[in-house]
Amino acid sequence: MTASSLLNELRLLLGIERGTTRAGEKWISGLGALFGILAVYGLARWCAPQGSPMGGPMVASMGASAVLLFAVPQGALSQPWAVIGGHLLSAFIGVSCQRLLPGHDLTPALAVGLAVCAMAFARCIHPPGGATALTAVIGGDAVHALGYHYLLMPVLINVVAILAIAVLFNALFGWRRYPAHLNHRARAAMVTPPAQRQFDLTQEDFHAAMAELNAYVDVTSEQLTELLELAKQHAERDAIHPQDIVVGHCYSNGRLGRAWGVREVLEEASANTATAQVHYRAVAGAEAGQTGSCTREMFRQWARFEVSAQADGRWHKAGRDTR
Repeated sequence: MTASSLLNELRLLLGIERGTTRAGEKWISGLGALFGILAVYGLARWCAPQGSPMGGPMVASMGASAVLLFAVPQGALSQPWAVIGGHLLSAFIGVSCQRLLPGHDLTPALAVGLAVCAMAFARCIHPPGGATALTAVIGGDAVHALGYHYLLMPVLINVVAILAIAVLFNALFGWRRYPAHLNHRARAAMVTPPAQRQFDLTQEDFHAAMAELNAYVDVTSEQLTELLELAKQHAERDAIHPQDIVVGHCYSNGRLGRAWGVREVLEEASANTATAQVHYRAVAGAEAGQTGSCTREMFRQWARFEVSAQADGRWHKAGRDTR
């Protein structure tokens, strides 16, 4: 094995990703974090009551939140619910653990462990939340004296300030609007119908696409290609359009991105012919909330397979074991 291949293997083992953002984007991320922390400190100082028992008006975990909100604004861990729920839920758990088991050696670990578990169940995983829970336990007498007021001041005040700056600052740059939903909508307006593709996507395509995106992504290009391959294998199992269109059932067109949609059949003409009219309502995708009608054959060709809504809010192929 050559020195070059050894270094590449070491890079992969350490998880060092190839740079996918330009220098300007890196400077923007740092500048955003600077303004974010300035806003947190300024608002917290303004809101802090005279003689506040805390030595400072900020929670240290806001530094970690600043990294996510300004370096990875499109990441799942950076979205508003993750930030709000992650910090407040973790703060509540941290204070509760400290009040139930004050000074116990197990309390710090218990607070962080329960915070991670709660964030996972509440779908608001935000890594800095673990530090918020830990601060409630090991922050000293000044923090302990706040009790549950810790959730309001400084945690909630800090969260409001950094989220406000994240929205305003990232809005200055069209490719990194925050929350991510705003950026997706902006990109959708520029999408044109893709031509019929003759070749599969490759690892090199993903590297090039990530470089063109010019933003940090929460997953590596290797994970993206593996995910795509698994999705393709999953799709190959059911490539036949459904023969039966049943009232009350939902069907997906099996497309990706903004082209994806799920329709629920509301009514079908009694005649079971290709020209019989089907009335439907779009329940997911870009057309969600809209209603329409078409012939039974047109609907059947649009629908690739039947789907059902799961408790987690996702759509799965009907009858498929999703474990």
